[in-house]
Amino acid sequence: MKEVIIIQNIELLPMEKVLRDPIHNYIYIQHKVILDLINTREFQRLRRIKQLGTTSYTFHGAEHSRFSHSVGVYEITRKICDLFQRNYASKTAGDGLWNDNERLVALCAALLHDVGHGAYSHTFEHIFNTDHEKMTQLIITSPDTEVNQVLRQVSDDFPEKVASVIAKTYPNQQVVQMISSQIDADRMDYLLRDSYFTGTNYGSFDLTRILRVMRPYQDGIAFNFSGMHAVEDYIVSRFQMYQQVYFHPVSRSMEVILSSLLKRAKDLYENGQLTHDFAYETLKPFFDNHFTLEQYLKLDDGVLNTCFSIWSECDDQILKDLCQRFLNRKPLKSAKVSDQTRGLLPKLRALITEAGFNPYYYAATNDSFDLPYDSYNPASNKPQTQIELMQSDGSLIELSTVSELVNAISGKILGDERFFFPKEMLAKGNQLEIFTPVYQEFERYLHNDRLIFPTD
Repeated sequence: MKEVIIIQNIELLPMEKVLRDPIHNYIYIQHKVILDLINTREFQRLRRIKQLGTTSYTFHGAEHSRFSHSVGVYEITRKICDLFQRNYASKTAGDGLWNDNERLVALCAALLHDVGHGAYSHTFEHIFNTDHEKMTQLIITSPDTEVNQVLRQVSDDFPEKVASVIAKTYPNQQVVQMISSQIDADRMDYLLRDSYFTGTNYGSFDLTRILRVMRPYQDGIAFNFSGMHAVEDYIVSRFQMYQQVYFHPVSRSMEVILSSLLKRAKDLYENGQLTHDFAYETLKPFFDNHFTLEQYLKLDDGVLNTCFSIWSECDDQILKDLCQRFLNRKPLKSAKVSDQTRGLLPKLRALITEAGFNPYYYAATNDSFDLPYDSYNPASNKPQTQIELMQSDGSLIELSTVSELVNAISGKILGDERFFFPKEMLAKGNQLEIFTPVYQEFERYLHNDRLIFPTD
């Protein structure tokens, strides 16, 4: 029988396990509870959910899962804990330094922070009014989950502690900010990982340097002033990834199609017109907005794709067509919308209707905006923790007040709003001669009124 080592009532593995990882090289697992959490069915489910959803339709390498991202966030958090313990270990109660008794709750929260994500999570949430953060907390605290049973082996109240980190109510803000802040383990991993798998370099930054200059203080986490340029590099990388990858119009187009096909299926269900089959039975609890945790956990990207494959041969022509467009990557075209051109949209929708497409399903406006960095604003709906630099005398200064680069983009919301429509609406190359005048008028509105330049 293998020897088990116990430190502070925390069971360590007799020999650390490692996972090979393209971003961090090795992911080191030292605590039995972490290995047990990884082996739960709720966490293994994350293998079957893509980290970037429909982005793989644009960047074909983006097939990585929320599983790989989650273990990556764990690994960065482990490194932070190690650095804090080596360099900033607490000597006396209340000194604002790192208490390593917080390590396990930080590691578990990091590993489990995305365990509640659903299939094609963000689009699914919008249609069915689910919330992945609430689902994460439910998975952690529900006695019916394997995750909860593993966490309770630490202590009866340990699941609630981990869930409170996700909810940002945990009393130690150092732990909370490791997982959720403007520069945290979550963001650092997904920028590096998404950049790698999309084949882009926009998300690259000096992770090692940032970890070296991180330091705990009484109210959270700060960065040594000497590391300002590494933090600037991170902010710019995040900005670039959102503009070039996360907001890519083709990925957003596929999200619009996904949203439309789910709306169509829901409408058919509510009108009693959806065929009773596997897809019907699978999504019925969500159409009714009355689902159990067990039903939620059975969904993943593959299950939804199976539903779409079934519907791609159904009798309803709209649902059938939308599913075929989604499964076979037939994106909609899009046009940038401005305040000057928004008034043209009703006419464009009317032309889409005249061409035989239902605009409720085949036309949509979609906006994607991001705030690359913002100093703390307690009046905002969701005030963020600002990035603090610690000077040599121990005083703190907010990043944008000393960085001209960050100040240039601080508080500026970047992105665009787009109008999506069927590619068939463009007259060029259209084979349906009967509708050619409609298509020509549609294109005239697009180009003459400069709604779009160019089409994407």
